[in-house]
Amino acid sequence: MKMLQLFVAPAALCLAAPASAGAVQDRAAILSVIAKMEQAWNRGDFRGYMAGFRNPDVVFASGGKFQDGWQGTLDHYVRDYGASPETRGTLHFYDMKVDLLSADAAMLVGRYHLERPGHAAEGVNTRLFRKIKGRWLITLNHVSAYDVPSKPVAPTPPASPSAPTDRQDPLSN
Repeated sequence: MKMLQLFVAPAALCLAAPASAGAVQDRAAILSVIAKMEQAWNRGDFRGYMAGFRNPDVVFASGGKFQDGWQGTLDHYVRDYGASPETRGTLHFYDMKVDLLSADAAMLVGRYHLERPGHAAEGVNTRLFRKIKGRWLITLNHVSAYDVPSKPVAPTPPASPSAPTDRQDPLSN
């Protein structure tokens, strides 16, 4: 029996190692999709941003509404964010947790911050990823957002103190 255990335990470890390595690679691939999306958004490349979504039939829900698939989502981004770098803002994804559900399905839950002058927003993304033809793509995206105060563009120097106007200079009397 001890001899059998000596062979079975290392064999089990060998069999488990590829699955674990695959999981690490899949998580890294999914996070890479998100990183590329963030970079694309921040350079104003909405088509590049949309490369992370399944085309044409991604399900995208935000603000209690569904977008009309991939093209409807792209149209929404171009219409509502594409006028200038200020309206597009700077996007940052963070606090992301990836749960692998199967060999071809994963769920990502993470937060984002979109900094725009006068209209910053934060929220939570819940995304269902599917591995399609070897690529991880978002097939369902749900956004829960809320407005937050915008961060100042540059620090404002403190105002220099001024003398109150209702005081008289003691030397003028």
